[in-house]
Formats: sequence, C-alpha cells, structure tokens
Amino acid sequence: MTRAVSRRMADLAQSEIRAMTQACVDLKGLNMAQGVCDTPVPPIVLEGAEQAIRDGYNVYTRFDGLPELRQAIATKLAQYNGIHADPEAEVTVSAGATGAFHCACAALLNPGDEVILFEPYYQYHISALAAVDAVPVVIQMQPPAWTYSLAQLEQVVTKKTKAIIVNSPGNPSGKVLSRLEVETLAEFACRHDLFVFTDEIYEYFLYDGRTHVSMATLPDMAERTITIGGYSKTFSVTGWRIGYSVAAKPWAGAIGAMNDLLYVCAPGPLQIGVACGIRKLPDSFYTNLARDYQDKRNRFCSGLASAGLTPSIPQGAYYVLADVSRLPGNSGKARAMYLLERTGVAGVPGEAFFSGNAGANYIRFSYAKTDSDLAEACRRFAQVHF
Repeated sequence: MTRAVSRRMADLAQSEIRAMTQACVDLKGLNMAQGVCDTPVPPIVLEGAEQAIRDGYNVYTRFDGLPELRQAIATKLAQYNGIHADPEAEVTVSAGATGAFHCACAALLNPGDEVILFEPYYQYHISALAAVDAVPVVIQMQPPAWTYSLAQLEQVVTKKTKAIIVNSPGNPSGKVLSRLEVETLAEFACRHDLFVFTDEIYEYFLYDGRTHVSMATLPDMAERTITIGGYSKTFSVTGWRIGYSVAAKPWAGAIGAMNDLLYVCAPGPLQIGVACGIRKLPDSFYTNLARDYQDKRNRFCSGLASAGLTPSIPQGAYYVLADVSRLPGNSGKARAMYLLERTGVAGVPGEAFFSGNAGANYIRFSYAKTDSDLAEACRRFAQVHF
C-alpha cells in the first residue's frame, strides 16, 4: 500500500516511560520508570467504587462527570486550593489529568499557536501539543534547583504565543513554584494575554514545609487559567483514569464538548469511588501522605548519592532526576539500559524530558514504591561500582 499514517504521528514517538517499563518487564527488573503508585489504595475509595457498581452506576454519565464527583471537586477546590468553581458549569471530569489536558489543548489551541513550557518537561505535555499541531517553546531551567528568569520568558514570547504550561509540583524535576514565582508568571500571562494550563496532579506531594499555590487564585487569573488535577496519584489509582479540569464557563463548555467527543465520559463507578475519598478522608490522610513520601524521597536520594548517582533533590511530586553522566554510554537511553542490565532497576532516559543534549546526563526515577522495593533498589545500586 502507498497510504501512510497521518503526518502528526511523526512527532508522536512511543513514550520512553512506557518503553523502559516494557524493557524492565522483559528483564524481570524493578520498575522505577513509570509512576504507577505501588502504595495501597485507601479502603474507603475501593468500597465506594464497589458499592457504586452494585448501585447501578454502570452506564454513561453526563459528559462532564457525575454530580457527586463534580460537587466533591468543587468543595475541595474551595477548601484546599482557594478556587471557587461552579460544579455545574466550570468543572469537567475526564479520563485522567492527561485526558483533561488533551481536551483543553484541543478545545483552546489552534494549529501554529505557540505554547511556552519549562524544561525539563513532562513528555505527555509535548505530545499533546503535537497532537493538536501547536508549537512548543521551551524555557530551559538550570539545575539543581531548576531556576529560570523572567528575561527568558520575554525573549521567547511572540504574537503567536497563546498559552503557557505550569506544572507544580513538577514532573520530572520535583520543582515546587513559590508564591513569588506564581505571581510573576501570572503577571506575565496577563500582560501578554495568555491562557495558563496548570498541571497540579501532585498538589499534595509537598516536602520540607512547602505549600501549594494555585494560579487561578491570583487576581485576574481565574478567567484565563485552566486548572488540571486528578486523583490517580493521591489515591494510588493510576489505572482508574479520573482527572478533571476547571475553567471559566466559556472555556469549560468547549473543553467539555471535546471531552464528550474523545472520551464520552470517565468510568462511572470509579467516579463515585473517588468522590467518596474526597468527601470522607480526613485531613490527616494528606498530611501523612506528604510525610511518608518525604521519607521515601530522603531514603532513595540518599541511596542514589551513595552510589555516585547525584540526585537533584525534589521539592515535591515523587520523581527524582539523577546525574548519570559517569555511566558508560553517549545517551540517556544507553545509560538507562546499562543501569537496567547491571542492576535490574529501570529509570527513564533524560531525553524524554529535555529537548537538547542535557538529557543524556539524567535518568528519572519514581519513588512511588513500597518501602521494600525502595530498599531493594538502594541495595542493588550499592553493590555496583559506578
């Protein structure tokens, strides 16, 4: 046949995250590549979904989600984030935060629109932009604190710039934006009349006393911010695909229509399970979550440092970028495969998160693992002389 796949597929390579996961499976290794969350699901979330199946929540829901979940999200937004959203018109439940982000891009961006994002970036953000023929414009952050300047932003903004992506706590860097940084980005967005897509999926994974600041709470930002979140990570239900977006009514209407077209709806019983978790879990659940993951971070980063794989200490989320420049190989992929073959521990090559050559020096690891798996990974690193 002379026919070919669409031209946009040329920019949509398989995720290195999934590629390394498969390589890990093939070698029967320890998968620290994909952020699958191996920690237990809160029983109240499981029980809510089970009861929902028995109660008949097994058909299509409204395109933007069940009212029980939209209301629970709106209440949580007001209490935790300080965002006041109408659950009937401004909250859209989607197929995970990734699905919510894709719907927002498809609904609000035109081919050729430029979108600013920060490097290291989350690979799926780039892929979603490519899927709608938008143009990513990268701002390079400097390790180990992953800093950048307002001057960098001013240098890349053009008449074609339509939006900026803000991911805090960040994947893969673990960077948490301070209030001052969020305010600076808000002023920049207003001055240049930009949408702001915020990926806040890791909003509860905060370390060393840090707090989460949602862009939409700042003056004049609710009308231009699309807040994206979800419970895949918080409740350890990454396979359930329950995420959401929050936006002003005109934008939410367009996002909801796109969500209906692409996904129809998120799974009904699982929406109820997540709603039960949001409504019924105490504040201590989230406090303990941050405490437990800070402990995981400390132990795993200590193991990396002892092995000579210097980590950039994350401020939030549950990923760490480790400097692997001392490992043999001319690319991050070669070094990640070397590490997997020598230790049986899988990480993601840095090229998945960097547009330039810097990615060759990094591997991203997820420490959303059981304590025994983290201890085993550190033990394997310690046995190999890098």
